[in-house]
Amino acid sequence: MLTALAFLLSPTVGPLNAVATPFPLSDIRVLGGPWVASTKACAEYLLKVEPDRLLHSFREHSGLKAKGALYGGWENSGLAGHTLGHYLTACAQEYEATADVRFKQRVDTIVSELAECQTSRPDGYISAIPNGDKAWADVREGKIRTGGFDLNGMWSPWYTHHKVLAGLLDAYSLTHNAQALIVAEKFADWAIEETKGLDDAQWQKMLGCEYGGMNEVLAELYVQTKQAKYLDLARKFYDHRVLDPLAKGKDELAGRHSNTQIPKIIGLARLYEATGNPTDRDTARFFWDAVVHHHTYVIGGNSNGEYLGPPDKLRDALGNTSESCNTYNMLKLTRHLFSWDPQAATMDFYERAYFNHILGSENPKTAGFTYFMPLGSGAKRDYSDAFNNFTCCHGTGMENHTKHGDTAYFHDGSKALWVNLFMPTELNWREAGVVLRQSTDFPNSGRVTLDIVPGSRHATFELWIRHPGWAHGAVDIRVNGTIVAHSVQPSSYVSVKRAWKSGDRVEFRLPMELRTESMPDDPKRIAVLYGPVVLAADLGAASQPIPRTPVLVASGSPVRWLEPVQGEPLTFHTNGVGRPAELTFRAFYQLHERRYATYFDRFTQPEWAAAEAEFRAAEARQKDLESRTLDYAMVGRMQSERDHSLKSSRNDVRDVNGRNFRTAMAGGWFELSMKVDPERPSELVVTYWGNDLSRPDFNVLVDGKSVAAEKLAGRPKNSFFDVTYSLPAESTKGKSSVTVRIQPVDGRGGPSVAGMRMVKASGAKSG
Repeated sequence: MLTALAFLLSPTVGPLNAVATPFPLSDIRVLGGPWVASTKACAEYLLKVEPDRLLHSFREHSGLKAKGALYGGWENSGLAGHTLGHYLTACAQEYEATADVRFKQRVDTIVSELAECQTSRPDGYISAIPNGDKAWADVREGKIRTGGFDLNGMWSPWYTHHKVLAGLLDAYSLTHNAQALIVAEKFADWAIEETKGLDDAQWQKMLGCEYGGMNEVLAELYVQTKQAKYLDLARKFYDHRVLDPLAKGKDELAGRHSNTQIPKIIGLARLYEATGNPTDRDTARFFWDAVVHHHTYVIGGNSNGEYLGPPDKLRDALGNTSESCNTYNMLKLTRHLFSWDPQAATMDFYERAYFNHILGSENPKTAGFTYFMPLGSGAKRDYSDAFNNFTCCHGTGMENHTKHGDTAYFHDGSKALWVNLFMPTELNWREAGVVLRQSTDFPNSGRVTLDIVPGSRHATFELWIRHPGWAHGAVDIRVNGTIVAHSVQPSSYVSVKRAWKSGDRVEFRLPMELRTESMPDDPKRIAVLYGPVVLAADLGAASQPIPRTPVLVASGSPVRWLEPVQGEPLTFHTNGVGRPAELTFRAFYQLHERRYATYFDRFTQPEWAAAEAEFRAAEARQKDLESRTLDYAMVGRMQSERDHSLKSSRNDVRDVNGRNFRTAMAGGWFELSMKVDPERPSELVVTYWGNDLSRPDFNVLVDGKSVAAEKLAGRPKNSFFDVTYSLPAESTKGKSSVTVRIQPVDGRGGPSVAGMRMVKASGAKSG
């Protein structure tokens, strides 16, 4: 069990009294590196999105005629409206960063439209959620039916309302749209009126449904308006089941939906800044420490299939890893913690997640965004399309790539400047009258130059330069060619305090080296890094089949068995240790349209000899299976399912490591038509995904008759596995095809099925 004791030793920060403060985007200009292409692609995409289409359901649910056709993805399902909030924030950020009036015009249009929606109603409510009025009427009366993502039939409504309120507040603070604050206040007043009759028990029942960061936006509304009613409502969004253990220093996060929890903690962080309550601060710090140090993968992301597992148990949880929303929110939380106590270790995590996960989560060719960032061997990234995948991670993706550079520097008025991230940027530090230009090709190399741009005011301040935790060599800080500071302490800040003048130059080199990091629960499963950059093996084009899993037969430092490829930055080639072939490693964030491997099992030569024999045996079994195959359906793949006459009800389709699977939810089912041999016995081989959160209870039926009752007890977790069912001879005799149905037991969920294979029974020979 983790404890929060260490956090209690930190000095209390008073209300709104941060030690370090971030700069507005208007004061930071990104000059080069991969961030430029990322920002350009995202900005161009934002201008293609039509506000009238995002406003479609808001207008309809306010009794107004829609002006644009409804978008796809979650916008035409139950979680409608959240994208508009993200889009408001993204456009507001892009305007703040560039002063491009096209983005402010879009913000102003949306705010005006939302105000019109409010005017057409008597209550201040604005929403795109279907059937909201009836559902909220029941909530108001205390008739609450709730599940993890369901509140009276609505899909996480408070989550969506949080996004809209956040977008309005960003429109107000970043584009100075005064009407946005008025709309936000009326919407929050509706929330107060809607919930005023609920008692504590009813509140807690309601909060069993994901509520996003409602406490955060209400705390922010309190800060902006100084109206205590918003602070009072913010405090009611407190989920005791999750937050009380964290407040006591207990990590009880296993089995929790990760991105449901992180926004609650960000809300506590904002409440601490608004009120100075130390319990909010300590809870936020403990949660951050628990997630970062005990639930996080090498790229800085967390969760598998959106859920957290037991602390330090990550080895076999490499499926749909690292939901992008989670990292977006963890970085927001990190900024809060850093502002209270500027520690290099806090920014070390930020850099890791930002450079590897966030930078890799957008395809700069298409401006598509990832939902998951899979880490299993042979994985590839699936990116959203422009108008039909408006998921949560598409929304946060729009935000992520309109604010590059926002954490590169923090300041303390005119007294101190923290250099946190190494990226080519120009900073206008207005409080000090200084313009600072950072020149670097980091992370290709560790050389960094900071210039006080001519024309800057002469000023005395303390410059804090981060000595990263991954930089294990010495760092010398030179000012105008003379060494003025020396650091041998990774994960610290190097201080240079002096009277600075226009034209001063600061130079240093961060020692970058190859190294490995192990899984916390398996020292033999490793990832390879160069400085802060995770390196992954390039396994070929994403369109190619999943290749054989590579391993490393290596010992010692990767410096001994990885050689740099000349002329290709951040590219290395194995020398004698790759199996079944040598491997080329590239920066993880660059592998946008490739298959890759991030974690590797490392063997000695004798260990690999034994493992290879097992591998060959598995390959032989697969070859035998394929030779007996009569029909094969790739479940979850549209064309294959159409070819097999899919019929279904209440299903969920997802993918892991580039492989889709279909799950029949409670009350649902699905069936496929499969070819059989009319003269010989057959076997049905079903490929399941071992979902560690699912407890399936179901029947396998062939032409309406049960051939197996299953619970999958004792089966593997977080991996694909096959189960073979022998079919009664009479079930296939004289038939060319049969219908195979997966039918959950009443009230239970079904399994996650990735494939169905009909094969000749073992020993059955061809005629």
